[in-house]
Amino acid sequence: MNPDLKSSLCSCDPEINRRQFLKNTAVAAAVLGGLSATPPLLSAASKASSLPQHGESETLVTTLFKTLTEEQRKAIVFPYDHELRSKVDNNWQITDKTISEFYNQDQQAMIREIFMKLHSPDYAAQVYKQVVDDGEKHGFGGCAIAIFGEPGTGKFEFVLSGRHCTRRCDGDSVAGTAFGGPIFYGHAAQGDTEKPDHPGNVYWYQAKKANEVFQMLDGKQREMALLGRGRSEEGTKTVQLTGKRSGLPGIPLSELKSDQKEKVRKVLADVLAPFRKVDAEESIRCIEAAGWDSLHMAFYKNQDVGNDGVWDVWQIEGPSMLSYFRGAPHVHAWLHVKQPA
Repeated sequence: MNPDLKSSLCSCDPEINRRQFLKNTAVAAAVLGGLSATPPLLSAASKASSLPQHGESETLVTTLFKTLTEEQRKAIVFPYDHELRSKVDNNWQITDKTISEFYNQDQQAMIREIFMKLHSPDYAAQVYKQVVDDGEKHGFGGCAIAIFGEPGTGKFEFVLSGRHCTRRCDGDSVAGTAFGGPIFYGHAAQGDTEKPDHPGNVYWYQAKKANEVFQMLDGKQREMALLGRGRSEEGTKTVQLTGKRSGLPGIPLSELKSDQKEKVRKVLADVLAPFRKVDAEESIRCIEAAGWDSLHMAFYKNQDVGNDGVWDVWQIEGPSMLSYFRGAPHVHAWLHVKQPA
């Protein structure tokens, strides 16, 4: 195990005894790898005829579902088509039952493993630490989950929410939609108001990469790309997709040179880098289906932290995708990617 990850799990999140879970729960052994035989607890879930073979997180959601008591199911399990499934916000609990208060230690550890496996191994420890830090005194345990539908028998979706965090796991139940719906990520690394270089912020590297695109633009291109005020944040409405191919904010990629377009592609790859490969690849397929030239990129000067000309607020938008990054006073990032209609 990555020593940094082990440290963050043990010291930053004391409400969950991970070591005890690793000793007592076969599911964790399966997730961490190294077993030649299928553990008994995992076997029942993996044999479900319609279980999506999407990844370990989906398998664990099914296993977690089977451990829920009747009381727990009444509180956090909803019909698949419930309107709450599509909600996203920058700081919310999808139910009023927090992880540390409503679930036993084995269940808490499974929830955490689901979350970890939704991320790239290169970023999972950093992302987990961000949730712990931003969760203030409750850490990761202050987040809440909900399950829509019944995993292992048909369509389902697992949603985890908290401060600066909305993550989804659906095994492709939501057709043509990357991540199973809009997600949110953010970080207040050193208090709510960060310095211009955002020291310690897990996600600030994305803005630095986006600003490299701006530096490549000529004078006329910059006039098209640099705007006054970014969009307001209104929960799910923030990432509402317009379906429009023209008239979107900023400069169309069709106005860029080939090397500039390639740089924008790399920015989107950097945006997707923290997440597991299958979700990142699905996102790219959706974007490619609409066409790279349908995208527009905009930078906003109204919230330039430090007035240093490094644009803290920017976005990439197309008819069926939106990546909106607001780095003032700290990082909020919204992401919604679908197949074009």
